[in-house]
Amino acid sequence: MIEIDIALKRGTGFSLSAQIMVPGSGITALFGRSGSGKTTIIQSVAGTVQPDHGRIQVGEEVFLDAARGINLPIEKRRVGYVFQDSRLFPHMSVNSNLRYGLRRARGRAFISFDTVVELLGIGHLLKRRPHTLSGGEKQRVAIGRALLSQPRILLMDEPLASLDEMRKREILPYLERLRDDLKLPILYVSHSIEEVVRLSDTVVMVHEGAIVASGPLADVLTRPEALPVVGRFDLGSVFECQVAEHDPEMALSTLRFPEGELRVPQVDLPVGAAARARIRARDVSLALSRPMDVSITNRLPGIIYALRREEGPYVNVEMGLGKDGKGSRLQALVTIESVARLALAPGMTVWAMIKTVAVDNRSRHFAPRSEPLAGLPSRPERAPPALHLVPTTRKEQP
Repeated sequence: MIEIDIALKRGTGFSLSAQIMVPGSGITALFGRSGSGKTTIIQSVAGTVQPDHGRIQVGEEVFLDAARGINLPIEKRRVGYVFQDSRLFPHMSVNSNLRYGLRRARGRAFISFDTVVELLGIGHLLKRRPHTLSGGEKQRVAIGRALLSQPRILLMDEPLASLDEMRKREILPYLERLRDDLKLPILYVSHSIEEVVRLSDTVVMVHEGAIVASGPLADVLTRPEALPVVGRFDLGSVFECQVAEHDPEMALSTLRFPEGELRVPQVDLPVGAAARARIRARDVSLALSRPMDVSITNRLPGIIYALRREEGPYVNVEMGLGKDGKGSRLQALVTIESVARLALAPGMTVWAMIKTVAVDNRSRHFAPRSEPLAGLPSRPERAPPALHLVPTTRKEQP
């Protein structure tokens, strides 16, 4: 496990109080808006920021325990750090930048130079200098250098924030490979909901210097506490699915989950592959009986268990799917007028209609790996790649 319990105050403008306990493997996303305190948390783990008091422990190693006078120096914490910008040495080749990481290594080696090069697909870049690389290539090299320092934990501070959409699409599959092939715990700072849904197993939501929610991805993103972080119009639900079939004639795919199926534009994943779908509450409509003469294909029954009034004319309707309402949680954002007209109330059976959806193209090129890379320890199967379901009318990425 990773345990963080820290507090600090900087002048009169910022204070942080963070209590976190998350798994010691996979990707834990620290998700929140700029200035919320995400980077301060991982800098405290790295040792570059000193909390006023508290405790930090990664596995069996105590990094900080103010009450006991323990404060490991940075070089003994064995932390790999990846910044927004790659911070590669411009006068060194890619090969030399990577081997600098090896020279900084402490403790038992768990990953070799050749394995890192294969994992990140950078063998063809070894003789080049950083100024000849694309943004995505630079970040892959920076990740490789951090891994070769043999860290016990990898900290990633918005590693995709400075990249354009094309470069993000280039590097995301490599981050998925890190997640799926390594047992290394990763704390991943981001303010992008798409990155968080696609990559993370666990989410810690940070808002104005405090932790407002923490836990498994699908659970956290449906909590009311997520609203100030995610925003009313991006709040939604996450389903763990499996590709059931493809319909080339209609250019559609079917994603199956325990309570039903979703028809989506055809995805580049084989039948049987795992996929993760995010459905925003504003893309869900409700009906009191099973809709028949409508164009919307995705229609799922469920039972309302709560209605939450939002600012303005909005109400968030929370429901459990399935005839007994005990299945996956789904949210629908409707107006007060609709609630009154349909007389919606907890305990009612309703039908959720999910609009025609498009798979975010950043998820379409993931090729699942059937075998781990040679030289890496085997690990349990991790969270599947994400398919972000968004309206076909969407004109720009958030």
